[in-house]
Parts: sequence; C-alpha cells; structure tokens
Amino acid sequence: MNILDDLKLQYKLGGIAMRVIYWNVACFLISLVFYKFSIGQFDFPNWLALSSDPQVFMFKPWTFLTYAFFHFGFMHLLFNMLVLNFASNLFLTFFSQKQYLGLYILGAIFSGIVFALSFYILGNSASIVGASAAIMAILVAATTYQPLMNVRLLFFGNLKLWHITGVILLLDLMQFRLENMGGHISHLAGAFFGFIFIKLLQNGTDLSIIVSKVLDFFANLFRKSPTTPFTKVHKNYKKPTEKVTTSRIVTKDKTQQQIDEILDKISQSGYDCLTKEEKEFLFRAGK
Repeated sequence: MNILDDLKLQYKLGGIAMRVIYWNVACFLISLVFYKFSIGQFDFPNWLALSSDPQVFMFKPWTFLTYAFFHFGFMHLLFNMLVLNFASNLFLTFFSQKQYLGLYILGAIFSGIVFALSFYILGNSASIVGASAAIMAILVAATTYQPLMNVRLLFFGNLKLWHITGVILLLDLMQFRLENMGGHISHLAGAFFGFIFIKLLQNGTDLSIIVSKVLDFFANLFRKSPTTPFTKVHKNYKKPTEKVTTSRIVTKDKTQQQIDEILDKISQSGYDCLTKEEKEFLFRAGK
C-alpha cells in the first residue's frame, strides 16, 4: 500500500476528527498552490478570510465559516492541528461525531460574529483566518463536561484537564492587548461557546442538531432519488376458479350410526340381549 492509499484509508476510517484535520490540511495545500509555494504568511482574499468590515462580510456570509479552515503559515497550521487532535480525542470520548462537527462549525461561526462585531464597535478593521476559535470551543466543551479528567503530558506527567485549558486561556488573556487582538477575541469567544454548548446539552438542548439538519437537507437535495423502471402491467382476464369450501362438520353415515347403537347395547347388556334382526344386521355389516 502506497502513501496515497494509506492516507485515503485513514480519511475513511479515522472518523470526523481526522476528516476535519484533513480538510484543514487540504485548504492549506490549496493556499500553497494559490500563492505559488510561498513560505511566508499568506494574505488571504476577503472572500476566504473573515473581515470585520460590514461592507465585506455582509456580502460574503460564507466567510464566517471558511476562515476556520485556512491558516497563515505552516507553523500556524501545525500548532492548531496538534491542539485539535488533542481536544478531539477528549471530546469524542464523551460525545458523538455529529455533536463534534456541529460544535466545530457553530463555534467558528459564533466566534466570527463576536470578532466582527467587536472590531466594528472598536472602530478597527482587520481580517482573520485559523481554526483556533473552533478548537477552543471543542477543548473548553470537553473541559466543562469533565474538568477533573487526568491527562498525561510529555515532560509534565499527569495533569487535570482544567489546568491545561486554564493555562491556554490565561495566555490568551495575557496577550489580549499585545498582538493579534482579533485572534484572541475569537479564541475567548470560542471558549465561551464551548462552555454554553455543554451547559445547554446538560439541560436537554443539543445545538448540534441545527448543523445536522442543515447538512442533511443539502445532502438530500443533491442525492439522486432512485428511479423505478417502467413495468408493463398485464391484465388477467381468466375467470377465477370458484373456491370449494369443505365443511368442517362431518355427518355420520346412517349405517355406521346404527352399528354404534348396537355396539353400545352389547357393551351394556351383552350380546344375548340383541334381537334377531339386530344380530342379522350386525352380521351383514361385518361382511
């Protein structure tokens, strides 16, 4: 089996988390081709990146999702995919693949909306790409559900899950005003959405159903309905045969009935009690 076949098999059998990672890597490779194998940071067009300018995102609403599958450079992609793989394994320990995909998509959209509105209110204009916000939603969701879960990290040993998530959130807060302010806003928004997602789920409201229904709608829209081949109908003009019904009640034969009466008489009073006619009748019937 060559590398390509191995990758195809991993994509097919790896589950939704592996597929999301593949989608991110595929979008990055498309970026490489688009920017002619540039090794620097990419300047994505506003039909892919999410802009905080209302005149842009109002006419390109799909950017609230597409931004979550593209990355500035290789290191940006590598770090995010490592964290995504870590968070995915934790989340999928307790929840379904549909809930995972729903949270990833809704977390990205919610974080994008918060980023765009925040920058618009602040009077700033910027654009973002990256899966970090959606990843934070998944990580915080798993942490909210099972904060005391033990996680073994290289060089650090066993740690509580909430310790790891807390450190990541703290780093975001510490760098909030230093650089990449839009990115940190979206990270924190994703974390908040992950927390709300689990709290609503625990109260019986599964937000991922929204995504599942939308995806099912489009899947059914483009799925070909099975065509039924035309079959010629032949009419049968043959006269139906009449059903012969047989009675379940069996009528006793008159001769047999008389024999039974004579036998009963013999059993009660003996053969000698029979009349001459009865003896002759019984004799004829026995021939």
